[in-house]
Amino acid sequence: MEDTLTLLLQGGWLMIPIGLCSLLAAAIIIERFIALRRRAIIDPAVVRTVEAYDGRGEPAEPLEMCRKSRSPYARIIEETIKARHLDRPQIIETMHAIGRTQVGALQRGLTVLEIIAGISPLMGLLGTVLGMVSVFNAIAAEGIGDPQVLSSGISQALVTTVAGLSVAIPALAAHSWFNRQVEEFATEMQERATALIARFHQDGDGEGQRI
Repeated sequence: MEDTLTLLLQGGWLMIPIGLCSLLAAAIIIERFIALRRRAIIDPAVVRTVEAYDGRGEPAEPLEMCRKSRSPYARIIEETIKARHLDRPQIIETMHAIGRTQVGALQRGLTVLEIIAGISPLMGLLGTVLGMVSVFNAIAAEGIGDPQVLSSGISQALVTTVAGLSVAIPALAAHSWFNRQVEEFATEMQERATALIARFHQDGDGEGQRI
């Protein structure tokens, strides 16, 4: 533990923003991991109730179930049902509008995670460059001297690059995985909402633009 702390301190002041990026990335990853659970996005109770509704008569039960649920899918279905008396293109546009809002909420924090994945290695590289400048300045002032001292200085300069990459790699992996999850949820919610619209208007197709 002491050796690790000493190694981190050797990286200089740039280890502070890299460390902050690490904490922020960890917080976003944990929060999104909890928020993007399937049951939290597509409530099974809402799915069952909506699938049981044939599109005829007053949809009191589906609406009540949607109002009780806090899932994005429930919000999309609720607005779609409320717009059922409109023309089919208008219902689809309503579904797309609320869908874009809900998908945007699912993507919360992912842009910050992407930025962290991009700037962390750059800050690490900057720290390495600054460290190497210091090493060469020392060589210019005092000569090469002890090669062990030179190698130690270079090793210290590389600490920030290692730290930056250690933050960027998991942040980038998490960003890609969460983005994929959001895309899959968006596709499924659109398909389910489109199937419901088809029950309102049996004479048209259910295709439309992506949420």
